[in-house]
Amino acid sequence: MPQQPNAPATAPEPGESAPPLDVTEDAFLGGQLMIGQPAGGPRAGLDAVFLAAACPAKSGETVLEAGAGSGIVSLAVTRRVAGTAVTGVEIDPRLAALARRNAEANGLSGAARFIEGDVTWPSSGFAALGLAPSGFDHVLANPPFLTAGEARLPADAMLRRAHAADPGEWEGWLRFLSAFARPKGTVTLIHRADALPRLLPLLERRFGRLILFPLFPRIGEPASRIIIQGIKGSRASLIIREGLVLHRTEGGFTPAANAILREGARLELEATHTHFPG
Repeated sequence: MPQQPNAPATAPEPGESAPPLDVTEDAFLGGQLMIGQPAGGPRAGLDAVFLAAACPAKSGETVLEAGAGSGIVSLAVTRRVAGTAVTGVEIDPRLAALARRNAEANGLSGAARFIEGDVTWPSSGFAALGLAPSGFDHVLANPPFLTAGEARLPADAMLRRAHAADPGEWEGWLRFLSAFARPKGTVTLIHRADALPRLLPLLERRFGRLILFPLFPRIGEPASRIIIQGIKGSRASLIIREGLVLHRTEGGFTPAANAILREGARLELEATHTHFPG
């Protein structure tokens, strides 16, 4: 399972030691982006690239990412769609600084900014940081995959916060995204497929016309991930798409998955054609 670049639930306590990050440089989108990531995690993988590819932003629109980590999702959006203005919110100061460094190193400082903040704050807490309620055309997130107390977690505090949230924190993530999406703006999430029973009720209170787009490891295997996209304030019904198969039976990525991961293609969730390899 790829490691996640999610924002932690709480920042380090005042006075808590925060050792410098040991960083590796990794290529994304076939080398279109070079991203510095913490060597010991949290590290971005397939999930981050697919989330960015599913964001339906157009040139001139604004995007907000909750839990930006080292910035790969936000930077992949700006690399794919010139003219977008992306803001990433990250609670860990070291990761936020690394995301800003990555933006500069990839020539994207003018298109993507990264600020420090806790997505579980009330929306009023972001006023001083320049975030206006209902101010973004698109909001997106890759929330922590695990619920605290239900799994054995890493000893490292940064990794712990990236992988798991307390039971009430998913609600906080969705509240944040809804507060800053404009009316009729979109939300896009990627998560474990088996998390749907918990996620759908939280989403349906705030977003409609939800599209469920499963990602299958291989033909015949259950979906491992689910991309969910909806429209703020819509009352339209839920839609289930046929999804996409990631790997060929004989090995390697399918052409459709490879186009997204290596070539920078966008993932059109509205498309009706089949994404299974022929």
